[in-house]
Amino acid sequence: MENYTITVARGFGSGGKEIASQVAKDLGIHCYENRILTLASQMSGIDRQLFEEVNEKLHENKRNGLINMLNALPRRTHPEPERRNFISDEQLFAYETQIIMELAKTESCIIVGKCADWILRDNQRTLSLYIEAPRTFCRPRIMKKMGVTAETADISITETDKYRAEYYAHYTNGNYWTNPVNYDLTLNSERLGIERCVELIEYTLHSKFPDVPLPDKKDAGLEKSESDNVD
Repeated sequence: MENYTITVARGFGSGGKEIASQVAKDLGIHCYENRILTLASQMSGIDRQLFEEVNEKLHENKRNGLINMLNALPRRTHPEPERRNFISDEQLFAYETQIIMELAKTESCIIVGKCADWILRDNQRTLSLYIEAPRTFCRPRIMKKMGVTAETADISITETDKYRAEYYAHYTNGNYWTNPVNYDLTLNSERLGIERCVELIEYTLHSKFPDVPLPDKKDAGLEKSESDNVD
């Protein structure tokens, strides 16, 4: 079976990362998000010595080197809102692009955020998703997970989604982040529920790529489900 990639764009608090993690678990593949940024930062000069040390150790195994490096990095398990204005970093994004394209060639995986749908738009083995939900659904999830007030949750949602929109627009030459034309499938996680979103994604993946079997839910995958992850 050929490698395939699932890309997931999501509104803050919609449960997009939780859904992505569950799909990854069901399919037995890796799910990447913050680790791509961490590794790209190392490659672009931040912690360069650490990157070079790790890269030297993995040099003999070029095919799995990138995967091993990513999976050696800590995975974020709680939502972290963006509290800064968007400032572009072309070198950092170039490394993120390099990592994403290499992952698509190396293994089947899920990539959350990072304009992955745009970067892989010419890759025929990509299923691109956008997951969103109304503020009334996202707010209490953010409040519970972060332990904040409704006002703080609203600010976090507004600022994070604004950052993601500006990030996407900049690196895609003005494309609009929530434009449904960018994606194979858009889902409302409030109306459908988390589990139904997972089922629909897996069914759509199998429909688009018939060589990818529907998962046996009894099998344990590589990723642990992050059922309390609201992002």
